[in-house]
Amino acid sequence: MVASSLIVAPSILAADFAHLADEARAVEGAADWLHIDVMDNHFVPNLTIGLPVVESLRKATTLPFDCHLMIDAPDRWALGYAEAGSYNVTFHVEAAADPVGLAKNLRAAGSRAGLAIDRDTPIEPYLELMPHFDTLLIMTIKAGFGGQRFMPEMLDKVRSARRHVGSGHLELRIEVDGGIAADTIAAAAEAGADAFVAGTAVYGVDDPADAIRRLRRQAAEAVAGAVTGSGGVTGSGGADSGSDNR
Repeated sequence: MVASSLIVAPSILAADFAHLADEARAVEGAADWLHIDVMDNHFVPNLTIGLPVVESLRKATTLPFDCHLMIDAPDRWALGYAEAGSYNVTFHVEAAADPVGLAKNLRAAGSRAGLAIDRDTPIEPYLELMPHFDTLLIMTIKAGFGGQRFMPEMLDKVRSARRHVGSGHLELRIEVDGGIAADTIAAAAEAGADAFVAGTAVYGVDDPADAIRRLRRQAAEAVAGAVTGSGGVTGSGGADSGSDNR
């Protein structure tokens, strides 16, 4: 994993919903992706935003959209987010009828395909699906609510995924979502994550762009320390950063 390839994706779930366009523009030039949590009040007990808001927001910022669909029946709804210009569309394995088929359809529609694993779902049964995906999102909280405390025990999943990526020479982002902040991002990076969703750690401070830069620096230092300690690079980030602004 290369420190320069690390991704920080602020989550607009923690932003001011009355000024989403302004909140998105506030992190341009600092963020790599803009993480958008879509919740349907069925798969998770919360309700956030849907496709019409994503379509409108797409016109307001150049940031690549990292859409995280916490919804039932993603096979029915996910393609709309790809067609709206999202860079990466991630759906939950617990909700998908045909994860591999949906991944192929998302790629055909022009987006990257991501698979999300919730807190209580073991990762091992799904590692064999990874060649079909561009992103593996590992929840470090229970999906459905912002502001939860980071669960360090979830990093065992990250380590398992990183070992699998390394042994299979896969190009796969390993993304973590939930409680990522100044006091947790280093541990996630050391475990093998290379994409980090941060909500209140970014939008809960006066200078969101500076918060992103600080988080990236902490993650990079953790990766550099892990490489130095092991005597070599452990794994390869592989996938691109999203700089093509799909």
